[in-house]
Amino acid sequence: MARIVSLIASATEIVHALGLGPALVGRSHECDFPDDVRALPVCTTPSFPVTGNSADIDARVKERLASALSVYEVFEDVLERLQPTHIVTQTQCRVCAVSLEDVERALAGSISSRPKLIALEPNALDDIWSDIQRVASACGVASKGQEVVTTLRDEMAKISTRAYSAARRPCVACIEWHEPLMAAGNWVPELVELANAENLFGKAGLHSPWMNWDELVASDPDMIISMPCGFDLERTRQEMYWLTDRPGWSELRAVKSGEVYLADGNQYLNRPGPRIVESLEILAEILHPEAFAPRLEGAGWEWWTQG
Repeated sequence: MARIVSLIASATEIVHALGLGPALVGRSHECDFPDDVRALPVCTTPSFPVTGNSADIDARVKERLASALSVYEVFEDVLERLQPTHIVTQTQCRVCAVSLEDVERALAGSISSRPKLIALEPNALDDIWSDIQRVASACGVASKGQEVVTTLRDEMAKISTRAYSAARRPCVACIEWHEPLMAAGNWVPELVELANAENLFGKAGLHSPWMNWDELVASDPDMIISMPCGFDLERTRQEMYWLTDRPGWSELRAVKSGEVYLADGNQYLNRPGPRIVESLEILAEILHPEAFAPRLEGAGWEWWTQG
């Protein structure tokens, strides 16, 4: 029987969607859904403190990467004890999750079970579907992978069709980091398009780009959605001063019309797994409230209010 260690939160959700939850024996420090995975042994840790504000975290990450140091550590002794047959990691981003390089470094200590490495690379929506099928094939449930992908794509198509029934097509700025300022890239621009809106910053399939404040002011978006990578709603709310204290904030169209929103980037928008469907639904609820009941309001998104 397979013994799977997942070192990415999205991969843990993929494993469960494929019906392989009982085979999961270890997880990363960030794997937290479904809730029962929290009881599994933790195989990784950040190599620096993740406390502090957006600027503090950005500085620590850049310092580690500039020194050619890993942002995460993998516990070789835990992997040896767990004797995995499969380890799921990723190559897409050295900052977002444990990388293939990190795992290969740990396996240099010769994990005796000789696990198969499954490296995911979700740069765009199609890559998420490919990654689900990659995990399914590697674990011997290829047909289940096809079934899961078909179901998810069908659900997203239904949401998109309803979103396109709305008359309004707003211009949206999706913010993935507050300081320094970063727009959302990768699959987020595709989700915005599927939700019947114009994405102002970030390109589908490309890494999230840095941007400057003047660009945001000049674009004067109809809506602003803040979705910092790795932050839940509470932490995002705490970090909003990076935007609200900047000159010209109060004059932005989105601010004056009350169209500023916070989304849970950690659980949804920045997690390329099966809940990408809920991520699209979050955007649809925000963008077209006349067409979508706020089912995920409070859990996946909220209105931003000053004070």
